[in-house]
Amino acid sequence: MVSNGVSVMAQACRLTSCEGQIPVLYRRAVPPPGPDTVSGMAVETIERDGVVADVHTPTGPPRGVAVLAHGAGGNRHTAIMRALAEELTGRGLLVARIDLPYRQRRPKGPPSPSTAAADRDGIRTACSLFRGDGPLIVGGHSYGGRQASMLVAEEPGLADGLLLTSYPLHPPGKPDRLRTDHLPQIRIPTVVVHGTSDPFATSDELTAAIELIDAPTRLVELEKTGHDLRPDRRPTAALTADAVEELLLKEDSR
Repeated sequence: MVSNGVSVMAQACRLTSCEGQIPVLYRRAVPPPGPDTVSGMAVETIERDGVVADVHTPTGPPRGVAVLAHGAGGNRHTAIMRALAEELTGRGLLVARIDLPYRQRRPKGPPSPSTAAADRDGIRTACSLFRGDGPLIVGGHSYGGRQASMLVAEEPGLADGLLLTSYPLHPPGKPDRLRTDHLPQIRIPTVVVHGTSDPFATSDELTAAIELIDAPTRLVELEKTGHDLRPDRRPTAALTADAVEELLLKEDSR
């Protein structure tokens, strides 16, 4: 069990805005599939106010909005970002997968600690840009999720829910360097998705860390899965969306 929430164990190894109203650089990607499409689904790319995002819009009125940031070595086109966006959009959310400011400055390489605050500013701006009438969920994969978690710890009213995939609890092989100082300041419902083979945290370490969050939590674990969460071979996106629906989209959880 996780404090204020539920732990879900997935035995994955056994499972076979109107353009005329918003002055933005706007382009529509259409099949054949490429960097700006997911499974042939059209995606709108928006560049405005320092935000670069691929935006997935559901067929009906959005139930809410999710703003997702990528990991340190990736960008908004990574497999986990695309898989989550497609699945969450299928559940009725408008999803914006963003490029963090450091990635906009250069196409490759890790972020610098000296510019982490600017990356949080980029997430904040994206939340403001895409917020709608329903709940706003913010988060992301690894580094992007960590920066989102630090942001909501600083600004509790920024979002209604937090989604963290492969939270980098500590550098690999350095469990004494925990990134937990801000977790007690998080006061919004939080979903955490973790692969049991992730070198950035063991399941026990992550469970203990999540207990520091002062809000309902849900831990989704995928057996024999590493930091990338293998969305092409594991039911990562579906299990994540299930937890989001159960915890972050329920009125009584917020």
